[in-house]
Amino acid sequence: MRKIIVVILIFFSLFVRAQNEQLAQNYFDRGEFEKALVSYEDLLKSQPGNMIYFQKTIDCYQQLQQFDKAEKGIQERLDKFKQANLLVELGYNYQLQKNTDKAKKYYDQAIDRIKKNVNEVYGIAYTFERKALTDYALLAYQTAANIDSKLNFNFQIAVLYGQKGEMELMLETFLNESYQNPQNLPIIQNQLNRFMTEDANENFNDLLKKALLTRAQKTQDLFWNDFLSWYFIQLKEYGKAFIQQKAIYKRSPDSFANIVNLGQMAMDDKDIEAAKEILTFVLENTNNLELLIEANSYLLEMRIENATEKDYPQITSDLERLIKEFGISPYTIPLLKLDAEFSAFHLKNVEKAKTILKNALEMDLDKNQNAEIKMELADILLFEEKFNQALIYYSQVGEDMSGSVIGQEASLKTAKTSYYKTDFEWASHQLKILKTASTQLIANDALDLFLLISDNTVEDSTQVALKKFARADFLLFQNKKQEALSAFQNILKEHKGEEIEPITLLRIGKIYEKLGDFTNALENYSAIINNHKECIYIDEAYFFSAEIYNEKLKDFEKAKPLYESIIMNHEDSIYYVEARKKYRQLRGDTNL
Repeated sequence: MRKIIVVILIFFSLFVRAQNEQLAQNYFDRGEFEKALVSYEDLLKSQPGNMIYFQKTIDCYQQLQQFDKAEKGIQERLDKFKQANLLVELGYNYQLQKNTDKAKKYYDQAIDRIKKNVNEVYGIAYTFERKALTDYALLAYQTAANIDSKLNFNFQIAVLYGQKGEMELMLETFLNESYQNPQNLPIIQNQLNRFMTEDANENFNDLLKKALLTRAQKTQDLFWNDFLSWYFIQLKEYGKAFIQQKAIYKRSPDSFANIVNLGQMAMDDKDIEAAKEILTFVLENTNNLELLIEANSYLLEMRIENATEKDYPQITSDLERLIKEFGISPYTIPLLKLDAEFSAFHLKNVEKAKTILKNALEMDLDKNQNAEIKMELADILLFEEKFNQALIYYSQVGEDMSGSVIGQEASLKTAKTSYYKTDFEWASHQLKILKTASTQLIANDALDLFLLISDNTVEDSTQVALKKFARADFLLFQNKKQEALSAFQNILKEHKGEEIEPITLLRIGKIYEKLGDFTNALENYSAIINNHKECIYIDEAYFFSAEIYNEKLKDFEKAKPLYESIIMNHEDSIYYVEARKKYRQLRGDTNL
């Protein structure tokens, strides 16, 4: 019993302390430093060794300009614990009082401590960084590295150069480090990618490209070709990335899988020209069965996506030829899936599609292949409006592949199926979870659908318009473009001025695009731009319009201001980076 009471008291104490800590932080965040100080002083008394409570107490003193109390507190702690980073804290306390001489004295003392004990660098450099004393942080790392050559602070030093805006030094340090320690390449590329997408560094991309090209030419090391390929992929310039991958392949034929992956990326980003070039190269240069099947599947997938009915007989013939050539086996799952999808959604031969997939499930498949086939079968059952049967398969995949990309995709399709059934409450419940999915594309799709449902439920509790919209969306899923178009147009007539109007215009515009009717597509996007400037779809209307003028009609002067509208007014848009890139291309910038 006594033990239980002790445990209860401990938990209660921890609970109270957590509450007090939260209260203190709230006061601090609101700028109520006197109240925050009282709370933090109490917390520090209860835990004198707690560095967080100590630091917050000092911060409060400094915010209240009680510099003497801050100095006394820091000095007492320095005398007691001998922590070298507290010398930085003392110096900073003087810097806040504009006493730069005394501040420098303590900063120099901190650097001297590193010379006596190189392990002191970690706490000292971190404290300099936290105080935005970048030059001293650099000096701390450089001092330690000069003393002990085994210590490597290149990454930290490069980050500090970046904070100072010294881009060339940052690049030199990062690139040298990546070459010397390739295991650090992913985190270095993550850092570089941040600068590549920040508008404040317009010439950064050009500097990075120049640095990489110089190294590639000087050393002839394939490492730099691969780095250049990564660089061009970040800019979605897949043709240029392919040039680098071809250079790698010529000297290292084992690198072929990278080229296939590059082709898929180009395809996913709708760079059809680059994707065709890359995948054709694969077909011409490999005998690897798996790669051949993959490349052929991707090429056919692109043809199907852009096909009209007159193309169907040739696609059917090519599918049959390839399946006959490569046989029916777990290796040919990509081709079998494509055959089933084409049969159901384009040829409307659902029974053939289901037979292909059910026969595939009888094969000795791995877990991923089994999931892929079940997903395709669920899609076809959904196409037939067999919602409950489709949900069973989607749910199985979601459960079996929980946490994976395909598992999250299955969960999204479960939500969409509920949406098509007009079970909006259950769909919303599922979408709430998926909004935080690890895959950005799935998270974005989940968020878009969640907003569609919630936005069109507030004003219309009966969800009349939303039910019609879900039905029209389902017709689109079934690839019944003309029927879907009529359904959306009816919604426009019957629900003019309602919340549903802008997204309906967007859908109609996209259908016209797929039908090749760019005049009507632009007309619907313009209706959003002119009449719904505050809606959440405005950036899409600008971007889709710009893309038509730029890519389809080659009217670059009309495309430019549309891209510019996104850059100037919609920085949070998912199309922002692409719009900026295209705008600069049209403007004739060289440092893209």
